[in-house]
Amino acid sequence: MRTRFLATAACGVTVALLTTACGSSGTASGAGDSTATSKTLTVWLMDGDLTQTSVNAVNAAFEKATGAKVKVQIQEWANINTRVSTALAQDNPPDVIDIGNTDVPLFAANGALADITAQRADLSAGQTWLPGLVDPATIDGKLYAAPLFAGNRAVVYNKTLWAKAGITSPPATFAQFTQDLGRIGASEAAPGFSAMYLPGQYWHAALQFVWDAGGQLATKDASGKWVGGLESPAAQQGLTAWKAFQNAWSPAASRNTDTKTPDQDALFAQGRTATIVDTGINTILKDNPALGSQIGTFAFPSVTGSGTTQPVFLGGSDLAIAAKSPNQQLALAYLKAATSQAVQTSAIVGTDHWTPVSTQLLDSTKGLLPLTSAAFLAAAHNSVGTPATPGWATIESDLSINQFFADIATGRKSVAQAAKDFDAHLDQALNAGQ
Repeated sequence: MRTRFLATAACGVTVALLTTACGSSGTASGAGDSTATSKTLTVWLMDGDLTQTSVNAVNAAFEKATGAKVKVQIQEWANINTRVSTALAQDNPPDVIDIGNTDVPLFAANGALADITAQRADLSAGQTWLPGLVDPATIDGKLYAAPLFAGNRAVVYNKTLWAKAGITSPPATFAQFTQDLGRIGASEAAPGFSAMYLPGQYWHAALQFVWDAGGQLATKDASGKWVGGLESPAAQQGLTAWKAFQNAWSPAASRNTDTKTPDQDALFAQGRTATIVDTGINTILKDNPALGSQIGTFAFPSVTGSGTTQPVFLGGSDLAIAAKSPNQQLALAYLKAATSQAVQTSAIVGTDHWTPVSTQLLDSTKGLLPLTSAAFLAAAHNSVGTPATPGWATIESDLSINQFFADIATGRKSVAQAAKDFDAHLDQALNAGQ
């Protein structure tokens, strides 16, 4: 899984391009789709999102349904949001574009994407799409993209190190989890070892505690204005629980670090920590293939003691239709092919091992994946979306959310003061341009 970021320097350029280019209503329709069999649909996909096998599967399903052809153009990540903005501003844009789920509001804000609300039922075909994917693509009740795949987080642990502490199965509750971590820490005296490694700037994992307590990053008031929500009692409870957990079980040196400095996967692969929260195990196995059967996973238990798991952040890709595409119906057919249960099962999950787009597929496809993947599918059942506003791109790109959680973890600010300061930033950033 990967989360997409908008470079701060590009943000102003993106907004300017969208403002000058996108004046149409952008509602998907059948205009321009006559003689479909003679047409070629242009699709932009991001480098590394889908294997060629999966691309071929989507294309084959689309071509069988329509008789039209597909021209897929793979895009590199460098300056992608500026290039997407420029493409959408042209009179001949790509028909379908692969967009990071949290970036959809950035391009929908000024009419650059087609409104596909009326086609949602047909596209989903009875499936219940995952909220963490579809909510950021839903702006003011209107849908501007269909989900393609997701990635999310679960607890990854070293079964050998856990067994050394007498633990042979994953915990079912948060209380059991903390007890297990205490036993693991007591059983291993190696210098620099930690029962768990959870960096203070790791906002994706930290947000789970806020959502678990019933808090929200931000909500809309009666006037339609976004209001930061971290000063609410529920959010304060979640932030306090997160700080207590992070401070108790992760090394003090981790309180102001992200997942890459030092690299938490490398720490796990080297046996310097027994537990991390991660998006998968592939990087760990690349660093240390011998771990293999020693790795286990489980969804992070809820602090509430309810027996449920914490809500997770879903990163991933959505497929959007350019408002200026002359091939609206064909583009809708491509989205339908990509989100279909057949393609999701055989390609998105079966080949590429991504998290699929619906709750039904989470259950029906888990048998296609390694046992270590089951926890990620289980965790994805409970997901929350980021605020559906163009300003969210600022929050990710300026790293303010990283520093917010680090301020709490390190004690540079109290939970209350950090929340007050960050809410003020959310109020400004999330409403910019509205």
